[in-house]
Parts: sequence; C-alpha cells; structure tokens
Amino acid sequence: MGHHTDHFPVLGIQEFSENQHQGCHLLFNELYGERSIDEPHKHDFFIINLFEHGKGSHTIDFTEYEVGNSQIHLVFPDQVHQWVIEKETVGYQLMISRDWFESFLPSLRFSASYYQSHPVINLSKETFGTFLYEFQAIQKEVSEEHVFWEVIQKRSELIGLLVSKSVEGAFKDFEMYHSNPIISKFLQLIDEHFRTERSVSFYAEKLNISANYLNIVCKKNLNASASSLIQDRILLEAKRLLKVSEMSVKDIVYDLGFYDHASFSKFFKAQTGMTPSQFK
Repeated sequence: MGHHTDHFPVLGIQEFSENQHQGCHLLFNELYGERSIDEPHKHDFFIINLFEHGKGSHTIDFTEYEVGNSQIHLVFPDQVHQWVIEKETVGYQLMISRDWFESFLPSLRFSASYYQSHPVINLSKETFGTFLYEFQAIQKEVSEEHVFWEVIQKRSELIGLLVSKSVEGAFKDFEMYHSNPIISKFLQLIDEHFRTERSVSFYAEKLNISANYLNIVCKKNLNASASSLIQDRILLEAKRLLKVSEMSVKDIVYDLGFYDHASFSKFFKAQTGMTPSQFK
C-alpha cells in the first residue's frame, strides 16, 4: 500500500455535487467507459447503479460481484466499496443523501440487511426499460433551472418500490428472510447494539422470546446460530474500520468492545485466517 492510502475519507454527497449547495438531496451521474476505485472507501449516502451494458467487477463489503448487462447494484451508507469497470460499460447512477435515504428506506420494502446480502439484482430487458425510464425522468428533472425536489423524491421512492418488486422471488432465500419477522427484527437490533451487546439473551429479551427459541429460528431460516450472526456483524465492522477508517487497531479494539488487543486478534484470525494488521 502506498503511503497516501493509510486512511481514506468517508465521502459525503456534497463532494460529488458541482454546485456544492447544501440542498443537494440527490445526484444523477452517467457511467460511461472505464473507471476504477482502487482503494475501498465508504459513502454516507445511498447509491443505486443501473447498468445497461456492464463489464468489470464491483466489490461491496469485501464480496466481489461481476458487473453485467441489465443490472441494479445497491450500495448502502457506510458500506465499503470499490470497483473496476471496463470501457464498454454504460450505466446510470443515483446518489441519495443521508437524510433523503431515511425517508426513501420504507420504499425498499424488505430489511436493509436483506438487500445488503444481495446488492446485485439482474433485470429482464423489460424491467430494465422501466428503470431506465425513471432514471431518465429524474435526470431531466434534476437539470431543470428550478428543481422540483418533491417530484424527484417521489420518483426515487418509486425506484425503491421497483427494486423491491424485482427482488421478490429473485433470490432463493427470499422466503426465509421474510416468512419470519423475528429474523429481520433481530438483524436490525444487532445493527443497533452489536458494539455493546454480544449475548443472545439480550436480543431474545428485546424480542420477547427465549434465547433458545431465537437460536432455533436462526438455524431453521438462515442456517446459522444466533451468536454467529452477532459475530458476523462485529467482523464486518472490524473489516470496515481496518480498511476505511483512520483509527488505530487499538482504537478499533476499544470501539468494538473487546477486552484487549489479543482477544480481538484471536477473534479476527479465527474468522478470517488473518491478523487485523495483515488484513489492513
């Protein structure tokens, strides 16, 4: 790694906006040709990429996905991503600011964790056309002299609903996540409390069920124990912080609630086969 890459910023939407005005809720970009982000970084806004022709690879939270034709790629705030896109690529991108994202989220009808485990959605030609129409309508709206933000907001919510519609049935584990509300609520609680709460019983209590039952539900639906889901979330955060933040390993150990450096290293190595500093 070069000396300039020890840490890289969390990019705010303003940095991408030419007119730098604070009222920037959404940006539209066209993606033509080659581009690459060699260093993983994260944004504090939400990104929807619509690829018409795609070639290359896109890594989101340390999982690599192939970029192909007629695809949607979702990147959530705080996820770490990097990509290498080849020159024949044609695509469109919406960046939705953090405050708008909060009101946009309900239009993604399923839990955020579900989309985060399936950030790439393949579309039929017909569905692609529907998305493209909406993206272009937003592009036109954003370029008006007087931007009518409410219309843009409604259009972006419609895109969220279209994403939900195309996800339904697209992935085999769709039913597992949504047939049982306990799962999505549990994942949401982990997201809120994983830094301080490691015990399954804490979450079970919040869900008004026994720890044993919570475990059974996780095993049956996700083929994983409740405690491993908590550990997965801690590990993901550890990876994000090691790659993206300016924090020292010592600070990360403290931030993630580990007793000391050794216990963090042991945890990290057991999960990844590498020490935290090797990963970094």
